[in-house]
Amino acid sequence: MIKTLVIDDEPLALQQLAAYVKKIPFLDLVAECQSAIEARDIINNERIDAIFVDINMPDMNGMDFVRSLAAPPLVVFTTAYSEYAVDGFKVDAVDYLLKPFGLDDFKRAAMRVKHRFELENPTAAESADNNATANSPAPSATDASPAAHSAAPADDESIFLKTEHRVVRVNIADIRYIEGMSEYLKVHIEGQRPIIMLFSMKKMEERLPSHFLRIHRSYIVNMRHVQEVTKNRIVMDADTYLPIGDMYKEPLSAYLADKYFGR
Repeated sequence: MIKTLVIDDEPLALQQLAAYVKKIPFLDLVAECQSAIEARDIINNERIDAIFVDINMPDMNGMDFVRSLAAPPLVVFTTAYSEYAVDGFKVDAVDYLLKPFGLDDFKRAAMRVKHRFELENPTAAESADNNATANSPAPSATDASPAAHSAAPADDESIFLKTEHRVVRVNIADIRYIEGMSEYLKVHIEGQRPIIMLFSMKKMEERLPSHFLRIHRSYIVNMRHVQEVTKNRIVMDADTYLPIGDMYKEPLSAYLADKYFGR
């Protein structure tokens, strides 16, 4: 079990966090705290494996609280402000939940906590697996086991993206587009949260296949995910429109000229 602490100065938000933790079978709720000071006392006196902590709190905010810990547990930040995401990854947060969030969002964050916990505590993870499977029959060749689904694709089908202290494998085909944010990149991936990483647009552009095109100073797109190209923008879906920079129009036109049919 992953011993868990929830921290939020708003009683209703704290109550929601606690209720969600209780719905996750591998999380063990140790305490509910309304301040960082209260949480620190608990962390100093007993083992805590993971915390779900609000960023915006009086006295000491969640980010400063985590930075103040000598050996912080696994961290998931909760916040109403998406601009805190980059700062969250700077302190090696496992994930962040953007308020308001539901149980499905919480479950995804909890699974990331579980994966990180198992990576950092292989003995504990192995013990838990042994207990869970002690009386289970051996899997057949047709069983859809997690290991079977996570088999690594061929080298030219995936890349590894480093986000602080995690290295995440991503299928290249699932990358929709990449957004530049100063010295950081935000990699938008089909069916999952974006990955934020410290890397340059130029280097990323050089390492991706030819169907990834730079269309703007701040955007690289996977042309296989593009729905429509107009004079000044690219349409990725009904909600996502990306601008085309003047200096990138010529290579985009050349790419399209080689691909499209018509007059």
